Amino acid sequence: MYIFLDPLCSACWDLQPIIRKLQVEYGQYFTVRTVLSTQLSNLNTVCTKPNEHLVKSNGDYLDMEHPVFPSIAVKAAEFQGKKAALRFFNKIQEHLFLKTKNVTSFSVLQELAIEVNIDVQEFSNDFRSKECARSFQSDLNITCEMEVTSFPSIVFFNENIEDEGIKVSGIYPYEIYVQILNEMLYEEPHKQQPPSLEKLFERFYSLTTSEIACYYNISEPQAERELKKRLLLQQVDRLVLQDTVLWRLK
Repeated sequence: MYIFLDPLCSACWDLQPIIRKLQVEYGQYFTVRTVLSTQLSNLNTVCTKPNEHLVKSNGDYLDMEHPVFPSIAVKAAEFQGKKAALRFFNKIQEHLFLKTKNVTSFSVLQELAIEVNIDVQEFSNDFRSKECARSFQSDLNITCEMEVTSFPSIVFFNENIEDEGIKVSGIYPYEIYVQILNEMLYEEPHKQQPPSLEKLFERFYSLTTSEIACYYNISEPQAERELKKRLLLQQVDRLVLQDTVLWRLK
């Protein structure tokens, strides 16, 4: 399953609970390859300097802003592990939708790396590296080869290399993705039982109340009560994002 995402796309945030539910219930049948990309117009945007008097970062890099920086930054975070990259991607989107920080700024991206416990020096070096540039270019090439022009998009493949993939652009009800999985497997997939809440948090970093209720087939008030118990025990943190409440392990 190839998932094409742009960190600056709000719909990519909306797709996240659907992908997670697929992983929780049917993750034994597929692997996820996340492809980071951006709108073509963003690639043609010139870097800007928010303040002409800013000093150079690490002596060789001005504090610049560019809409493609978040995608490159997630690729840089991947050099410290996929979990680190996922935490970083989520943190970018949190601040993007809260409108608390300008996530297209390199200096802000450095701050976010610190927030999610990424080695900021290593991150900064990787961000500037040829290896990171090649990794991002590879994602752009895959985006072009699979003719993906909008985000989010998912391309499903099965083990039969002669079968064509199925591309789904935009967001659809969860049942549609299960139906596609069924078609790709040529059989009805077996639903798994959800893991413990701690393992879910370790895997996905942050979760909404509605996601947790959905995974365990309980009501949202029940999920809220269980999470508040853990909050009192200082096992989790609670973050309010506009109309959404996020929970994460301390």
